[in-house]
Amino acid sequence: MRGSKAVVGLAVAGALAFSAGTAAEAAAGTVTGAATAASGTAAPGVAATPAATVQTPASVAKKLFKAWLRRDRNAAAAVATPSAVKTLFAYVYRAPDEFAGCSGNSCRFVHTSVRVQGGLNGILMIVSGGTVTKVYESRHLTTADKAAKYLFAAWKAGDRNRGLEIASTGAVKKLFRARFGGVGYFYQGCNPETGGKVCAYSYEGGAMLMHARGSKTRGYEIRSISYIAD
Repeated sequence: MRGSKAVVGLAVAGALAFSAGTAAEAAAGTVTGAATAASGTAAPGVAATPAATVQTPASVAKKLFKAWLRRDRNAAAAVATPSAVKTLFAYVYRAPDEFAGCSGNSCRFVHTSVRVQGGLNGILMIVSGGTVTKVYESRHLTTADKAAKYLFAAWKAGDRNRGLEIASTGAVKKLFRARFGGVGYFYQGCNPETGGKVCAYSYEGGAMLMHARGSKTRGYEIRSISYIAD
C-alpha cells in the first residue's frame, strides 16, 4: 500500500514538473517574440518585411526633373500633379544645369551658364506628400506691359515665388513689404524711360512705378520698384 502511494506521489510530482516547464517555455517564447517584434528582426524561418522607402523632397523633385529631361510625361505624372507637369513641360529656356538643394519642401534647379529673366533663375518645385504639387519657373514675357501685370497679379495673390518668375529679387522684396489692399490701383500703362520702360499703377495720393528691362527677344523683367506721391 505504501509502495502504491509512493508511485502515485512520484507521478503527480512529475506531472507538476512537466506543467511548470511547459509554462516556462511558453513564457520564454512570448518574451522572445515580443523582443523580436520590438527589434524588427524576423524570427528564424520568417521572411523580413522590407522597410518602406522614404521619399524626401529632393528625391521626388529629381525624379520629376529627370522625367522632364527625357520628355516622359507618364513618368512625370507619377510624381507630380497635372498642373505641375503642364507648367514644367512648357518651360521655354534650356534646362537648368545645377540642383541648388531644398529649403524645407521647396527645391530649386538653377541656371549657371545662361541669363534668364526674374530672380527665380530657373525652376522651383514645391513637394508635398511625395508629390510635386506646384512648379514655378522663370518666364519669358515679350512686353513690359505683360511683365508689370504679371507681377501685380502675384502681389495681389500674396505669392512671392510667382513674383520672382518675372521680377528681380530686389523688386519683389520691396513690393511685398506691404500687403495688397487698402487703396484702389489703376493701371496707367507703360512708357519709355532711359534703359527700358516704366509701367505705372496709380492710386489716391500717388503711384507705384515698375521699371522694366529687356526686349521682345530676351523677354522683360521688372528690375525695380519706386513710388511717387502727389
